[in-house]
Amino acid sequence: MGVLMSKKQQVEKVQKCNAVVSAFQAGLKERPAPAKQAEGEVEEGEGPAKPSANHDKKNTEEAEQEETDNSAGPSTSQQGSAAARDDCKVNQEAWSRLRDGKGVEPEDLDKSHQLTPPAFVRPKREADDDQSVEVELEKKEQPPSDEMCDVCEVWTADDLYPCRICTRVFHDGCLRELGYLRAEALQEMRDTAHTVTGWSCYYCDNLNLLLTEEEMYSLMETFKQCKIIPESCLVSDELLQYRHFASKQQFDKDLTDEQEEEVLAQFAALDPEKKGHIEWFDFLYFESLAMLKKFRTENSLVRLLTGKERDKARSVFLGLDLDQDGVITRAECRQAQQSWFHKLNKDSQSCNVSISHVGPICESSPASSGSERSKSDESRPVTWADFLKESGIYIIAARPNSSAMHIRLPL
Repeated sequence: MGVLMSKKQQVEKVQKCNAVVSAFQAGLKERPAPAKQAEGEVEEGEGPAKPSANHDKKNTEEAEQEETDNSAGPSTSQQGSAAARDDCKVNQEAWSRLRDGKGVEPEDLDKSHQLTPPAFVRPKREADDDQSVEVELEKKEQPPSDEMCDVCEVWTADDLYPCRICTRVFHDGCLRELGYLRAEALQEMRDTAHTVTGWSCYYCDNLNLLLTEEEMYSLMETFKQCKIIPESCLVSDELLQYRHFASKQQFDKDLTDEQEEEVLAQFAALDPEKKGHIEWFDFLYFESLAMLKKFRTENSLVRLLTGKERDKARSVFLGLDLDQDGVITRAECRQAQQSWFHKLNKDSQSCNVSISHVGPICESSPASSGSERSKSDESRPVTWADFLKESGIYIIAARPNSSAMHIRLPL
């Protein structure tokens, strides 16, 4: 019975197709009929009727020509408005990506890749965020990396690339399918993920994801007021203009000559390859760090550190505490803060290279050499708890894979 019904359905389907084809053919036959009929009437009519027909035909052609000419103007206007709409859409999408981290919700994405990127959820401040957190110096955490790829949840042993900040691991193919990493970034991951330099995954590499909704809204409003276009590169004049505007908004005064020099120094730190411009994400990460420095307490920043970062901080502190009394000097603390950025030297063989080889971040930076500070301040003791709190912002600033120096915060 099932076979008979299937054949019956096929017959009905063929009949419907034949009916549609017949109707289409009939429509084609009927379409030129009025034209032929009009020609027949003209031929059967008297002589004066022929010029009338020619006149009508001429009028029709002129009308068509006029419509074509008239449509030429609006088409340019329509193209302009279409381009404006496209630019507006691109800007809206850029603002959406800025608000949400690196993308909109998965259901709104163009399915151009096989895998769907996750939706980023911004953190929320907890009631105890500003309370001190106890991190033991003697107890190492040594958190193991995950066993399965964070994207496809499949285990393939040596083919997995670990993040040096969190415990996630990834397949290079999965990251390529997600569309998060370009070819050169994927190659950098393959080259550094299993070395002491390490590689930060797309979660940890994006410092902007540490901001709450409120902090991100405040940053976006500043960008909009300063006419900063998301995902665009900035030259030094644009950065100066942005700083002048921000200073005018916050302090109702222009930057001094000394502050302008500091902005140019910041620009140089964000453009280590001397391209003449700074990349959008380097600028965004720098501003995100400034927001964290402005709105978060030191205890809150310590809570953002991962187990791997706390373990490295222990190693640095214990390497400086030669007499093992749990105390180091202020000068050693500042040098240790600089040592976090030694990872930028891709030729390094060890992350525990002597910190004396690391130069100051910036002369006006809090981690710079203490030539202007008194010797008593330099020798002031720093405990493990104080070291971790004061180093929190530097540890976080060292997360991105970029070689730019994002720690250059204004005084």
